[in-house]
Amino acid sequence: MSDRQMQLVRIYLSEADHGRKDNLLDEIMGLLHDEHRVHGVTVFRGIAGFGSKGVVHSADLLRLTQRLPLVVEFFDEAEVVERALEALAPLIPSGHIVSWPVSCRIKTA
Repeated sequence: MSDRQMQLVRIYLSEADHGRKDNLLDEIMGLLHDEHRVHGVTVFRGIAGFGSKGVVHSADLLRLTQRLPLVVEFFDEAEVVERALEALAPLIPSGHIVSWPVSCRIKTA
């Protein structure tokens, strides 16, 4: 086994966020999958959360529309992540992206 240096990114969104043409999540997924082919992407849907305005959004069976929080997490080599982040920058609100270096354990033959 060997460790490979990678970059991990988290993007904080809401289900209700819109992109240029589509749902923002769909645009992000398309960009990461089709254009940048990042190593892996996972989307987490929160049951509750609030943003900078302090409005709490939570899962409620009585409401038909949801504005629940989403977290998009992806990782890859730093160069790939940097190119992906440059493409994502115009879509994502300021302060909604965090990233840090990680070690990825790779099996060696």
